[in-house]
Amino acid sequence: MSATLIAALFFTVALLVVTGYFIMGSVPLLVLEHDTPLDAGFIRGFFNTYYLAATFTASATALSFAFAARLPFAAGAAGLALLAIGLRRKVIPEMDSLGTQIQAKGTDAVAKFRRTHLSAILINVAQLVLIVWSLTALSLK
Repeated sequence: MSATLIAALFFTVALLVVTGYFIMGSVPLLVLEHDTPLDAGFIRGFFNTYYLAATFTASATALSFAFAARLPFAAGAAGLALLAIGLRRKVIPEMDSLGTQIQAKGTDAVAKFRRTHLSAILINVAQLVLIVWSLTALSLK
């Protein structure tokens, strides 16, 4: 097995670990009431960290697979990196805005923040399923 393929497998495992870890960490946060700025700030920071880690590991995975001449895997990982960048640009400002509204006692802000939190988790679960499916389906070809 070549060094580039070993690197690609290493970064693939890192991507799986990062995604799985943040899913397991974000689901228990749903028990928070989301009604204080501290809750909103913590959850926002948690997702910001996830998106940064996902961007790094997915980018490294894409580059590794590209160097290993496994272009379908490289394209998929690059897509995940772009998705993480896009979600960070969308979700984090939304959480910031809702956190400010929660602090100002906005009536719908707590419910909207919980929906945003849950939506982000569901997207992460879909990403994990896609990663595992692509590894099994594409590797059989």
